[in-house]
Amino acid sequence: MLEGLKRWFAGGPDAPSQDWDGIAPWARQKQYAFRGVHSEGFVIDGRLGPTPWRLEWGPSQRPYIPGRELRLRAELGLGADLQVVVMNRELQESMEKAVFDQYVEGVQTRIDNQTPPEMRWLVMFPKLAGTEMPLLRERFVALASVKGWLMQWLEGPLSQSLAVLRLEPATPFVLMIGRGRLMLRTALPDAEIESLQAWLRLFELAMREARRVAAAPGEAGPPSSAPSLWPTSALPGDERHK
Repeated sequence: MLEGLKRWFAGGPDAPSQDWDGIAPWARQKQYAFRGVHSEGFVIDGRLGPTPWRLEWGPSQRPYIPGRELRLRAELGLGADLQVVVMNRELQESMEKAVFDQYVEGVQTRIDNQTPPEMRWLVMFPKLAGTEMPLLRERFVALASVKGWLMQWLEGPLSQSLAVLRLEPATPFVLMIGRGRLMLRTALPDAEIESLQAWLRLFELAMREARRVAAAPGEAGPPSSAPSLWPTSALPGDERHK
């Protein structure tokens, strides 16, 4: 299944940028921990208040993102049954076509665990109507296992920031919550400080808004403030974490 998706979304990989000289000093200035992973990418660890986050840039882990990928994630301690996805419309259309070709016209009879969760959820959960996300309906789709939680999350500053996001239509973008973790993925051929700063600002806003919704009466409990035990770095070639 995964190989079929890779062929569908195939694109020539871009050569990684080696000009990271400005990124490490920026990280140190912000009191972030920076670590290069051979010539393939780097990892930056930081915190928003008590909550750690991790930024990774390197080879893509997803078949729908060719070349290099930016990943941001944070463990927020949200309910394990909460699944949320916001993605750009062009990616949604490509994913739905890939699923149709694979399962309707192909030989697959069910979606297996090798399929990325954001793709599985795209066919499992109903999408918000345009009237429920007026600032975003032209460029994005949003869906969740708990519709009310998603609508509260997108209220106010998060929708406003997504609405003005500088993103080419063909650039894959996913902002998602699953297993208590917030994750952002997007294609990023070159690691430049300005781009990293912009994506980090958006991600931290999404973190704050998720904590706001989680703390609201009747919603999931507040996020854990305990330090996270990060899983193995996703960057290939990282011998320290194998």
